[in-house]
Amino acid sequence: MPHPKIRISLHSALLLWPLTLFSNNQNWSTYLGDAHSSQYSTLDQITTENVDQLEVAWRWDGGMASPENRSQIQCNPIVIDGVLYGSTAMLHLVALDAATGEQLWSFNPFSMEASRSGLGVNRGLTYWESTDRSDRRILYATSHFLWAIDAWTGKPIPTFGKGGRVDLRENMGRDSEGLFVISNSPGAIFENTIAMPVRVNEGPGGNLAPGHIRAYDVITGEMQWIFHTIPQPGQEGFETWSENAHNEVGGANVWSGISVDPERGIFFCPTGSASFDFWGGNRLGDNLYANSLIALDARTGERIWHYQIVRHDLWDRDLPASPNLLTIERDGKPIPAVAQITKSGHVFVFHRETGEPLFPIEDIMVPSSDLIGEVASPTQPLPTIPKPFARQIFSADLITDISAESRRAVLERFHTLRPHMPFTPPSTQGTIIFPGFDGGGEWGGAAHNPDGILYVNGNEMPWVLTMVDAQIGGHPGRQMYLQNCAGCHGADLKGSPAQNIPTLEGLRNRLTPGQVADIVMNGKGVMPNFKYLPENYHKQIVDFILDPEKASTSSPVRSINPGIPYTHTGYRRWTDPDGYPAVKPPWGTLNAIDLNTGEYLWAVPLGEVEALTQRGVPPTGIENYGGPVVTAGGLLFIAATKDEFMRAFDTATGEELWKFKLPAGGYATPATYSIDGKQYVVIACGGGKMGTPSGDTYLAFSLPQ
Repeated sequence: MPHPKIRISLHSALLLWPLTLFSNNQNWSTYLGDAHSSQYSTLDQITTENVDQLEVAWRWDGGMASPENRSQIQCNPIVIDGVLYGSTAMLHLVALDAATGEQLWSFNPFSMEASRSGLGVNRGLTYWESTDRSDRRILYATSHFLWAIDAWTGKPIPTFGKGGRVDLRENMGRDSEGLFVISNSPGAIFENTIAMPVRVNEGPGGNLAPGHIRAYDVITGEMQWIFHTIPQPGQEGFETWSENAHNEVGGANVWSGISVDPERGIFFCPTGSASFDFWGGNRLGDNLYANSLIALDARTGERIWHYQIVRHDLWDRDLPASPNLLTIERDGKPIPAVAQITKSGHVFVFHRETGEPLFPIEDIMVPSSDLIGEVASPTQPLPTIPKPFARQIFSADLITDISAESRRAVLERFHTLRPHMPFTPPSTQGTIIFPGFDGGGEWGGAAHNPDGILYVNGNEMPWVLTMVDAQIGGHPGRQMYLQNCAGCHGADLKGSPAQNIPTLEGLRNRLTPGQVADIVMNGKGVMPNFKYLPENYHKQIVDFILDPEKASTSSPVRSINPGIPYTHTGYRRWTDPDGYPAVKPPWGTLNAIDLNTGEYLWAVPLGEVEALTQRGVPPTGIENYGGPVVTAGGLLFIAATKDEFMRAFDTATGEELWKFKLPAGGYATPATYSIDGKQYVVIACGGGKMGTPSGDTYLAFSLPQ
């Protein structure tokens, strides 16, 4: 039986249906607010005049935060008829009374599984209802499963897939055994069809899954269609890859989210890079449809148009967020547009129906690669308008001057690296990635209002990528470690405290060989599992991690993967000795761009380092993850920042009007809704990024009674 409060809510909704326009309630029924990914609400009870009066309306604590597993909540919750649906730090699904925070039910997807380890995060949920509202479903993914959950009861719907779930590893056109395929972002709905984002392995290891886009029947779970992002023989784009890439190369997947134009029946799908991220000698060519914005017929999966934003990606420049579907004005006429933000800090704007660029895009000449077997694309496309919302070149004059010691340390390393310019290829010398691997723009996405104004937060963090020759021999465990583990834990095993990635140095003093072997096999927290590796490779990795000095003196061997000659030292932020970014501020920004003209209305720092403010340094902005929400009340709400505050800004001026210290970092996009005429703003406080503590809290704000 459904929970009493859900039953009452449903009864009321049925009485009013289809007269819901007269309701005092306003839902947040779709990930990022609506099918267009606008991150916008027409609610205006909270305004620039009264936002400073906001107070905590309710707080829900799940109590499942796990610092050991580096747990996070990145969920943008949905709110339907007074019920909030969200995911927890341990990826359970919960239903809460959206007016009080009282828990109505919860669903544990791992009751059938041994562990939730290695499953990543969940960024949101999808809601679907039948025409008469008798069938209401929450669709959400954990690991490689897409679940259909009864919104009334919290129980799996047994007629969906097999026992309420669909295995996303199946129907990929390859042997699914051992493939790393999970889904972090929610699917997109058109009629009775859901298109699903997936995350796949982008490293130099084996068992790579292709990122083909697939759509499923919401009622039965049956696959409806597939679009091959790595084209098959005879398909357009096949010639842009090496001959056997369709059988061997992975990636080119949609992981960040899909937007929908319901009126035109189009899915807008932003794809990521092909695997391996930083060396493409086995995938020579432009690699269509990787790093592309693709418009697909929602009913058939047929391509309507596409634009490739990065050719033959060597920098992990995935398209990081759901595109924004908005209307802009040209010569007094409305134009249906789609805007795509990028990790490089650019905004590409196209006509939604034809794919025609609405601002000029020019091809620029870029450097060639000196890595063995690599052939970088000689040109890359960049929009001339709008200007990028992040700086593009890390030159000597941008080196930090927070202190003389900081500048000296950064300058010393600066002279050892390749001179920086956009699209400088990876190298064994060391290549500056700026903006860094996490943007520029990132998965929190941008918001837009009905006037065509785009609001986007950005990071301006330099990172350093250094390639490593993986063919030089050495202990077989070292080879396996470099190809499968060094991307996170580093070639030196030191990890990255700033990213909550633990050091592996001295691990034998903390864990038994059996415990290490279990983590390698099954993953832990956001670390993926390595079940796709043969068992003897697991042992080799464990032996190396537990005793790297002894392993390094073992008999040399050739690389276990001779087809991939390189690995890398890991995803490394470039910081000064005090842990501050190597570049001059701002380190995080918030920007308002008029997409009718391409001009900026304002740009301000986002976030604050209090220790530096106390030293008299102006607000620097700070690294941030999660997106903004804009309202008709003239406000922009955003958490996202490493300083763990929730903030409200004036959308007209960029002035900060309110902030509140959260119980844990709000690395998610907020939601706003109303119940009985009262407006709420809610944020998931999951922490667990950038070295901050993990949490398991939802916090809602409203004006006083």
